[in-house]
Amino acid sequence: MGLVETNKVDTNKYEFIIDVKPERFEKAVNDAYVKARRRIQINGFRKGKAPRKMIEKIYGEQCFYEDAVNVLIREEVNPAMMTSEVELVAPPEVDVEEIGKLVGVKFKLTGFAKPEVYDINYKGISVQRTVEPVTDADIDAELDELRRKSARIITVEDRPSQMGDTIVIDFTGYKDGVPFDGGSETKYSLKLGSSMFIPGFEEQCVGKNPGDTFNIDVTFPENYQMTELAGQPAVFEIVVHEVQTEELPELDDDFVKDISDFNDLDELKADIKTKRLEAAEQEADARVEDEIFKVIAVQVKSEIPEVMIEQKIDDYMKEFEYRVQMQGFDLDTYCAFTGNSIESLRAGNREKAETQVKLRLALEHIAKLEDVQITDEQVEEELAKMAASYRMSVDKVRAVVNKKVLKLDLMCAEASKIVKDSAVII
Repeated sequence: MGLVETNKVDTNKYEFIIDVKPERFEKAVNDAYVKARRRIQINGFRKGKAPRKMIEKIYGEQCFYEDAVNVLIREEVNPAMMTSEVELVAPPEVDVEEIGKLVGVKFKLTGFAKPEVYDINYKGISVQRTVEPVTDADIDAELDELRRKSARIITVEDRPSQMGDTIVIDFTGYKDGVPFDGGSETKYSLKLGSSMFIPGFEEQCVGKNPGDTFNIDVTFPENYQMTELAGQPAVFEIVVHEVQTEELPELDDDFVKDISDFNDLDELKADIKTKRLEAAEQEADARVEDEIFKVIAVQVKSEIPEVMIEQKIDDYMKEFEYRVQMQGFDLDTYCAFTGNSIESLRAGNREKAETQVKLRLALEHIAKLEDVQITDEQVEEELAKMAASYRMSVDKVRAVVNKKVLKLDLMCAEASKIVKDSAVII
Protein backbone atom coordinates (compact mmCIF):
# COMPACT_ATOMS: atom_id res chain seq x y z
CA MET A 1 0.00 0.00 0.00
CA GLY A 2 1.22 3.49 -0.79
CA LEU A 3 3.01 5.40 -3.51
CA VAL A 4 4.31 2.84 -5.98
CA GLU A 5 5.21 4.89 -9.04
CA THR A 6 6.16 8.46 -9.96
CA ASN A 7 6.42 9.54 -13.59
CA LYS A 8 7.34 12.88 -15.11
CA VAL A 9 5.01 13.26 -18.10
CA ASP A 10 5.69 16.86 -19.14
CA THR A 11 7.54 19.97 -18.00
CA ASN A 12 6.80 20.21 -14.27
CA LYS A 13 3.90 17.76 -14.69
CA TYR A 14 3.91 14.47 -12.80
CA GLU A 15 1.74 11.39 -12.43
CA PHE A 16 1.68 9.32 -9.27
CA ILE A 17 0.30 5.81 -8.85
CA ILE A 18 -0.95 4.79 -5.42
CA ASP A 19 -2.18 1.27 -4.65
CA VAL A 20 -4.61 0.43 -1.88
CA LYS A 21 -4.70 -3.28 -1.06
CA PRO A 22 -7.98 -5.25 -1.28
CA GLU A 23 -8.26 -5.76 2.48
CA ARG A 24 -7.94 -2.00 3.16
CA PHE A 25 -10.48 -1.29 0.45
CA GLU A 26 -12.88 -3.83 1.95
CA LYS A 27 -12.58 -2.13 5.33
CA ALA A 28 -13.32 1.26 3.76
CA VAL A 29 -16.38 -0.15 1.95
CA ASN A 30 -17.69 -1.73 5.14
CA ASP A 31 -17.11 1.50 7.08
CA ALA A 32 -19.08 3.33 4.39
CA TYR A 33 -21.91 0.80 4.74
CA VAL A 34 -21.99 1.18 8.54
CA LYS A 35 -22.14 4.95 8.21
CA ALA A 36 -24.84 4.92 5.51
CA ARG A 37 -27.13 2.10 6.68
CA ARG A 38 -28.95 4.23 9.26
CA ARG A 39 -30.42 6.21 6.35
CA ILE A 40 -31.47 3.17 4.31
CA GLN A 41 -34.97 1.68 4.46
CA ILE A 42 -35.58 -1.74 2.86
CA ASN A 43 -38.82 -3.72 3.06
CA GLY A 44 -38.63 -6.48 5.64
CA PHE A 45 -36.02 -4.72 7.76
CA ARG A 46 -36.18 -1.97 10.33
CA LYS A 47 -34.62 1.27 9.18
CA GLY A 48 -30.85 1.06 9.61
CA LYS A 49 -30.85 -2.74 10.08
CA ALA A 50 -30.62 -3.98 6.48
CA PRO A 51 -27.58 -6.25 5.87
CA ARG A 52 -24.89 -4.99 3.54
CA LYS A 53 -25.33 -7.89 1.11
CA MET A 54 -29.02 -7.12 0.79
CA ILE A 55 -28.36 -3.44 0.10
CA GLU A 56 -25.67 -4.30 -2.47
CA LYS A 57 -28.02 -6.79 -4.13
CA ILE A 58 -30.66 -4.10 -4.58
CA TYR A 59 -28.50 -1.06 -5.37
CA GLY A 60 -25.47 -2.76 -6.87
CA GLU A 61 -22.17 -4.00 -5.50
CA GLN A 62 -20.56 -0.57 -6.04
CA CYS A 63 -23.13 1.46 -4.10
CA PHE A 64 -20.66 2.19 -1.27
CA TYR A 65 -17.58 2.61 -3.46
CA GLU A 66 -17.75 6.38 -3.80
CA ASP A 67 -17.90 6.98 -0.04
CA ALA A 68 -15.13 4.43 0.48
CA VAL A 69 -12.91 6.12 -2.11
CA ASN A 70 -13.40 9.51 -0.46
CA VAL A 71 -12.25 8.06 2.86
CA LEU A 72 -9.25 6.39 1.23
CA ILE A 73 -8.18 9.65 -0.42
CA ARG A 74 -8.18 11.35 2.96
CA GLU A 75 -6.65 8.53 5.00
CA GLU A 76 -4.37 6.74 2.53
CA VAL A 77 -3.71 8.79 -0.61
CA ASN A 78 -2.86 12.11 1.03
CA PRO A 79 -0.41 10.57 3.54
CA ALA A 80 1.17 8.51 0.73
CA MET A 81 1.77 11.69 -1.29
CA MET A 82 3.68 13.12 1.67
CA THR A 83 6.38 10.53 0.98
CA SER A 84 6.98 11.87 -2.53
CA GLU A 85 10.06 14.01 -3.13
CA VAL A 86 8.15 16.05 -5.72
CA GLU A 87 6.89 19.36 -4.30
CA LEU A 88 3.51 20.10 -5.85
CA VAL A 89 2.20 23.64 -6.20
CA ALA A 90 -1.47 22.68 -5.80
CA PRO A 91 -3.54 19.63 -4.78
CA PRO A 92 -3.30 17.01 -7.55
CA GLU A 93 -6.18 15.79 -9.67
CA VAL A 94 -7.25 12.32 -8.48
CA ASP A 95 -8.58 9.58 -10.79
CA VAL A 96 -9.52 5.99 -9.97
CA GLU A 97 -7.73 3.77 -12.47
CA GLU A 98 -8.89 0.44 -11.12
CA ILE A 99 -11.29 -0.63 -8.37
CA GLY A 100 -12.73 -3.89 -7.13
CA LYS A 101 -12.92 -6.29 -4.21
CA LEU A 102 -10.16 -8.49 -5.61
CA VAL A 103 -7.76 -5.74 -6.76
CA GLY A 104 -8.41 -2.97 -4.23
CA VAL A 105 -8.02 0.53 -5.64
CA LYS A 106 -5.40 2.00 -7.93
CA PHE A 107 -5.31 5.81 -7.88
CA LYS A 108 -3.63 8.00 -10.48
CA LEU A 109 -2.80 11.50 -9.33
CA THR A 110 -1.74 14.26 -11.71
CA GLY A 111 -0.10 17.42 -10.43
CA PHE A 112 2.38 20.17 -11.19
CA ALA A 113 5.69 20.57 -9.42
CA LYS A 114 7.38 23.78 -8.42
CA PRO A 115 9.78 24.66 -11.27
CA GLU A 116 13.51 24.78 -10.75
CA VAL A 117 15.30 28.13 -10.94
CA TYR A 118 18.88 28.57 -12.14
CA ASP A 119 21.49 31.27 -12.65
CA ILE A 120 20.05 34.27 -10.84
CA ASN A 121 22.37 37.27 -10.64
CA TYR A 122 21.09 38.93 -7.50
CA LYS A 123 23.97 40.86 -5.96
CA GLY A 124 25.07 44.35 -6.92
CA ILE A 125 21.94 45.25 -8.89
CA SER A 126 22.16 48.91 -9.93
CA VAL A 127 19.00 51.03 -9.56
CA GLN A 128 18.41 54.76 -9.76
CA ARG A 129 16.56 56.41 -6.87
CA THR A 130 14.49 59.51 -7.61
CA VAL A 131 12.55 61.53 -5.05
CA GLU A 132 9.62 63.42 -6.54
CA PRO A 133 9.49 67.09 -5.44
CA VAL A 134 6.61 68.46 -3.37
CA THR A 135 5.00 71.41 -5.14
CA ASP A 136 2.62 74.13 -4.02
CA ALA A 137 -0.01 72.45 -6.20
CA ASP A 138 0.41 69.24 -4.19
CA ILE A 139 -0.16 71.12 -0.94
CA ASP A 140 -3.17 72.93 -2.36
CA ALA A 141 -4.65 69.64 -3.51
CA GLU A 142 -4.37 68.20 -0.01
CA LEU A 143 -5.93 71.31 1.48
CA ASP A 144 -8.82 70.92 -0.97
CA GLU A 145 -9.23 67.32 0.13
CA LEU A 146 -9.38 68.41 3.78
CA ARG A 147 -12.08 70.93 2.83
CA ARG A 148 -14.06 68.22 1.03
CA LYS A 149 -13.93 65.99 4.10
CA SER A 150 -15.49 68.82 6.12
CA ALA A 151 -17.98 69.76 3.43
CA ARG A 152 -21.70 70.06 4.08
CA ILE A 153 -24.06 68.24 1.75
CA ILE A 154 -26.77 70.63 0.71
CA THR A 155 -29.76 70.32 -1.56
CA VAL A 156 -29.51 72.34 -4.78
CA GLU A 157 -32.67 74.22 -5.72
CA ASP A 158 -31.50 77.07 -7.95
CA ARG A 159 -29.76 75.20 -10.75
CA PRO A 160 -29.77 71.87 -12.60
CA SER A 161 -27.35 69.02 -11.88
CA GLN A 162 -23.73 69.23 -12.97
CA MET A 163 -20.65 67.04 -12.82
CA GLY A 164 -19.53 66.61 -9.23
CA ASP A 165 -23.09 66.72 -7.88
CA THR A 166 -24.84 63.75 -6.31
CA ILE A 167 -28.30 63.01 -7.66
CA VAL A 168 -30.88 60.80 -5.93
CA ILE A 169 -32.70 58.86 -8.62
CA ASP A 170 -34.97 55.96 -9.48
CA PHE A 171 -33.94 54.14 -12.63
CA THR A 172 -35.24 51.22 -14.66
CA GLY A 173 -33.37 49.70 -17.56
CA TYR A 174 -35.12 48.33 -20.66
CA LYS A 175 -33.84 46.15 -23.49
CA ASP A 176 -36.16 45.93 -26.46
CA GLY A 177 -38.83 47.55 -24.29
CA VAL A 178 -38.61 44.90 -21.55
CA PRO A 179 -37.08 45.56 -18.08
CA PHE A 180 -34.00 43.41 -17.45
CA ASP A 181 -32.78 41.84 -14.22
CA GLY A 182 -30.48 44.02 -12.11
CA GLY A 183 -31.36 47.16 -14.04
CA SER A 184 -33.57 48.88 -11.48
CA GLU A 185 -32.99 50.83 -8.26
CA THR A 186 -34.96 53.33 -6.19
CA LYS A 187 -33.63 56.36 -4.32
CA TYR A 188 -30.10 55.58 -5.55
CA SER A 189 -27.41 58.20 -4.81
CA LEU A 190 -25.15 58.62 -7.82
CA LYS A 191 -22.21 61.01 -7.86
CA LEU A 192 -21.88 62.39 -11.36
CA GLY A 193 -18.36 61.95 -12.64
CA SER A 194 -17.60 58.95 -10.43
CA SER A 195 -17.64 56.59 -13.46
CA MET A 196 -19.53 54.03 -11.40
CA PHE A 197 -22.06 53.42 -14.18
CA ILE A 198 -21.57 52.33 -17.78
CA PRO A 199 -20.21 54.95 -20.20
CA GLY A 200 -22.73 57.59 -21.18
CA PHE A 201 -25.08 57.10 -18.24
CA GLU A 202 -23.77 59.80 -15.91
CA GLU A 203 -23.16 62.33 -18.67
CA GLN A 204 -26.83 62.20 -19.69
CA CYS A 205 -27.91 62.93 -16.11
CA VAL A 206 -26.26 66.36 -16.22
CA GLY A 207 -28.57 69.38 -16.52
CA LYS A 208 -31.53 67.81 -14.73
CA ASN A 209 -33.74 69.14 -11.93
CA PRO A 210 -35.67 67.47 -9.11
CA GLY A 211 -38.93 66.07 -10.48
CA ASP A 212 -37.53 65.52 -13.98
CA THR A 213 -38.40 62.24 -15.66
CA PHE A 214 -36.43 61.35 -18.76
CA ASN A 215 -34.94 58.51 -20.77
CA ILE A 216 -31.30 57.98 -21.66
CA ASP A 217 -29.84 55.74 -24.36
CA VAL A 218 -26.70 53.72 -23.64
CA THR A 219 -24.84 50.80 -25.15
CA PHE A 220 -23.39 48.16 -22.85
CA PRO A 221 -19.66 47.44 -23.27
CA GLU A 222 -18.70 44.43 -25.37
CA ASN A 223 -17.08 42.79 -22.32
CA TYR A 224 -20.09 43.37 -20.06
CA GLN A 225 -20.46 40.66 -17.43
CA MET A 226 -24.08 39.83 -18.32
CA THR A 227 -23.51 38.32 -21.74
CA GLU A 228 -27.12 38.85 -22.83
CA LEU A 229 -26.54 42.61 -22.49
CA ALA A 230 -22.94 42.82 -23.76
CA GLY A 231 -22.70 45.20 -26.71
CA GLN A 232 -26.46 45.75 -26.69
CA PRO A 233 -28.34 49.09 -26.71
CA ALA A 234 -30.62 49.84 -23.77
CA VAL A 235 -32.87 52.60 -22.50
CA PHE A 236 -33.00 53.76 -18.89
CA GLU A 237 -35.99 55.60 -17.50
CA ILE A 238 -34.80 58.07 -14.84
CA VAL A 239 -36.71 59.94 -12.13
CA VAL A 240 -34.74 62.64 -10.29
CA HIS A 241 -35.73 63.12 -6.65
CA GLU A 242 -32.96 65.40 -5.45
CA VAL A 243 -29.78 67.17 -6.53
CA GLN A 244 -27.10 67.54 -3.88
CA THR A 245 -23.74 69.28 -3.83
CA GLU A 246 -20.89 69.84 -1.42
CA GLU A 247 -20.49 73.20 0.29
CA LEU A 248 -16.82 73.62 1.16
CA PRO A 249 -15.68 75.60 4.21
CA GLU A 250 -13.53 78.68 3.79
CA LEU A 251 -9.81 77.99 3.83
CA ASP A 252 -8.77 80.23 6.73
CA ASP A 253 -7.24 80.07 10.21
CA ASP A 254 -10.60 79.21 11.81
CA PHE A 255 -10.95 76.19 9.55
CA VAL A 256 -7.40 75.11 10.45
CA LYS A 257 -8.18 75.31 14.18
CA ASP A 258 -11.36 73.28 13.68
CA ILE A 259 -9.67 70.34 11.95
CA SER A 260 -6.17 70.28 13.50
CA ASP A 261 -3.98 71.23 16.41
CA PHE A 262 -2.38 74.06 14.43
CA ASN A 263 -3.06 77.76 14.96
CA ASP A 264 -2.97 79.05 11.41
CA LEU A 265 -2.85 78.09 7.75
CA ASP A 266 0.93 78.51 7.42
CA GLU A 267 1.56 75.96 10.18
CA LEU A 268 -0.78 73.46 8.52
CA LYS A 269 0.89 73.97 5.13
CA ALA A 270 4.32 73.40 6.69
CA ASP A 271 3.11 70.17 8.29
CA ILE A 272 1.59 68.97 5.03
CA LYS A 273 4.86 69.67 3.21
CA THR A 274 6.91 67.80 5.83
CA LYS A 275 4.67 64.76 5.64
CA ARG A 276 4.59 64.92 1.85
CA LEU A 277 8.40 64.95 1.75
CA GLU A 278 8.51 61.92 4.06
CA ALA A 279 5.99 60.14 1.83
CA ALA A 280 8.03 61.03 -1.25
CA GLU A 281 11.11 59.45 0.34
CA GLN A 282 9.13 56.30 1.14
CA GLU A 283 7.71 56.15 -2.38
CA ALA A 284 11.22 56.48 -3.80
CA ASP A 285 12.35 53.56 -1.64
CA ALA A 286 9.35 51.52 -2.77
CA ARG A 287 10.14 52.21 -6.44
CA VAL A 288 13.76 51.18 -5.88
CA GLU A 289 12.58 47.93 -4.31
CA ASP A 290 10.14 47.30 -7.17
CA GLU A 291 12.89 47.85 -9.74
CA ILE A 292 15.28 45.51 -7.92
CA PHE A 293 12.66 42.80 -7.73
CA LYS A 294 11.75 43.22 -11.41
CA VAL A 295 15.40 42.62 -12.30
CA ILE A 296 15.29 39.44 -10.20
CA ALA A 297 11.96 38.18 -11.55
CA VAL A 298 12.81 38.69 -15.22
CA GLN A 299 15.75 36.31 -14.84
CA VAL A 300 13.45 33.39 -14.05
CA LYS A 301 13.18 31.55 -17.37
CA SER A 302 11.46 28.44 -16.03
CA GLU A 303 8.12 27.36 -17.46
CA ILE A 304 5.59 28.36 -14.82
CA PRO A 305 2.63 26.01 -14.22
CA GLU A 306 -0.59 27.84 -15.03
CA VAL A 307 -2.08 26.89 -11.68
CA MET A 308 0.54 29.00 -9.86
CA ILE A 309 -0.43 32.12 -11.81
CA GLU A 310 -4.14 31.45 -11.33
CA GLN A 311 -3.66 31.05 -7.59
CA LYS A 312 -1.93 34.43 -7.39
CA ILE A 313 -4.69 36.03 -9.47
CA ASP A 314 -7.18 34.50 -7.02
CA ASP A 315 -5.35 36.28 -4.19
CA TYR A 316 -5.53 39.62 -6.00
CA MET A 317 -9.22 39.13 -6.75
CA LYS A 318 -10.00 38.40 -3.10
CA GLU A 319 -8.19 41.58 -2.06
CA PHE A 320 -10.04 43.61 -4.69
CA GLU A 321 -13.39 42.12 -3.72
CA TYR A 322 -12.75 43.08 -0.10
CA ARG A 323 -12.01 46.69 -1.12
CA VAL A 324 -15.18 46.81 -3.22
CA GLN A 325 -17.21 45.48 -0.28
CA MET A 326 -15.79 48.24 1.91
CA GLN A 327 -17.40 50.68 -0.55
CA GLY A 328 -20.78 49.00 -0.15
CA PHE A 329 -20.80 46.87 -3.32
CA ASP A 330 -20.44 43.23 -4.14
CA LEU A 331 -18.20 42.27 -7.05
CA ASP A 332 -21.08 41.46 -9.41
CA THR A 333 -22.69 44.86 -8.79
CA TYR A 334 -19.36 46.62 -9.32
CA CYS A 335 -18.91 44.83 -12.64
CA ALA A 336 -22.48 45.60 -13.71
CA PHE A 337 -22.12 49.32 -13.07
CA THR A 338 -18.62 49.72 -14.48
CA GLY A 339 -19.00 47.52 -17.55
CA ASN A 340 -16.22 45.20 -16.42
CA SER A 341 -16.37 41.45 -16.09
CA ILE A 342 -14.72 39.00 -13.71
CA GLU A 343 -12.73 37.70 -16.67
CA SER A 344 -11.44 41.16 -17.64
CA LEU A 345 -10.47 41.91 -14.03
CA ARG A 346 -8.57 38.63 -13.82
CA ALA A 347 -6.86 39.32 -17.14
CA GLY A 348 -5.79 42.73 -15.86
CA ASN A 349 -4.00 41.06 -12.95
CA ARG A 350 -2.26 38.39 -14.99
CA GLU A 351 1.03 40.17 -15.75
CA LYS A 352 1.45 41.27 -12.14
CA ALA A 353 0.66 37.75 -10.92
CA GLU A 354 3.22 36.17 -13.23
CA THR A 355 5.90 38.62 -12.05
CA GLN A 356 5.12 37.90 -8.40
CA VAL A 357 5.22 34.13 -8.94
CA LYS A 358 8.62 34.42 -10.63
CA LEU A 359 9.90 36.69 -7.87
CA ARG A 360 8.83 34.21 -5.21
CA LEU A 361 10.60 31.36 -7.01
CA ALA A 362 13.71 33.50 -7.34
CA LEU A 363 13.74 34.43 -3.65
CA GLU A 364 13.29 30.81 -2.59
CA HIS A 365 16.25 29.92 -4.83
CA ILE A 366 18.36 32.73 -3.36
CA ALA A 367 17.48 31.62 0.17
CA LYS A 368 18.86 28.17 -0.63
CA LEU A 369 22.02 29.59 -2.21
CA GLU A 370 22.59 31.79 0.85
CA ASP A 371 21.74 28.91 3.22
CA VAL A 372 19.17 31.06 5.02
CA GLN A 373 18.08 29.36 8.23
CA ILE A 374 14.91 30.16 10.15
CA THR A 375 14.70 28.91 13.73
CA ASP A 376 11.59 27.69 15.53
CA GLU A 377 11.96 30.71 17.80
CA GLN A 378 11.71 33.05 14.80
CA VAL A 379 8.57 31.25 13.64
CA GLU A 380 7.03 31.62 17.10
CA GLU A 381 7.91 35.32 17.16
CA GLU A 382 6.15 35.78 13.82
CA LEU A 383 3.10 33.88 15.07
CA ALA A 384 2.99 36.19 18.10
CA LYS A 385 3.11 39.24 15.81
CA MET A 386 0.28 37.83 13.69
CA ALA A 387 -1.77 37.10 16.81
CA ALA A 388 -1.33 40.67 18.03
CA SER A 389 -2.23 42.05 14.60
CA TYR A 390 -5.41 39.97 14.31
CA ARG A 391 -6.21 40.29 18.03
CA MET A 392 -6.30 36.54 18.41
CA SER A 393 -4.58 34.11 20.74
CA VAL A 394 -1.31 32.62 19.54
CA ASP A 395 -2.83 29.14 19.84
CA LYS A 396 -5.64 30.05 17.45
CA VAL A 397 -3.20 31.52 14.94
CA ARG A 398 -0.93 28.50 15.27
CA ALA A 399 -3.89 26.22 14.54
CA VAL A 400 -4.67 27.84 11.17
CA VAL A 401 -1.21 28.84 9.92
CA ASN A 402 0.91 26.36 8.01
CA LYS A 403 4.26 26.59 9.81
CA LYS A 404 6.15 25.17 6.84
CA VAL A 405 4.77 27.90 4.56
CA LEU A 406 5.40 30.54 7.22
CA LYS A 407 9.00 29.45 7.57
CA LEU A 408 9.43 29.67 3.80
CA ASP A 409 7.89 33.17 3.88
CA LEU A 410 10.45 34.22 6.47
CA MET A 411 13.27 32.70 4.41
CA CYS A 412 12.14 34.71 1.38
CA ALA A 413 12.01 37.87 3.50
CA GLU A 414 15.62 37.29 4.53
CA ALA A 415 16.60 36.61 0.93
CA SER A 416 15.01 39.88 -0.16
CA LYS A 417 17.06 41.74 2.47
CA ILE A 418 20.24 40.17 1.09
CA VAL A 419 19.32 41.31 -2.41
CA LYS A 420 18.42 44.88 -1.33
CA ASP A 421 21.43 45.30 0.94
CA SER A 422 23.80 44.39 -1.90
CA ALA A 423 22.09 46.67 -4.44
CA VAL A 424 23.85 49.75 -5.81
CA ILE A 425 21.57 52.79 -5.49
CA ILE A 426 22.45 55.74 -7.68
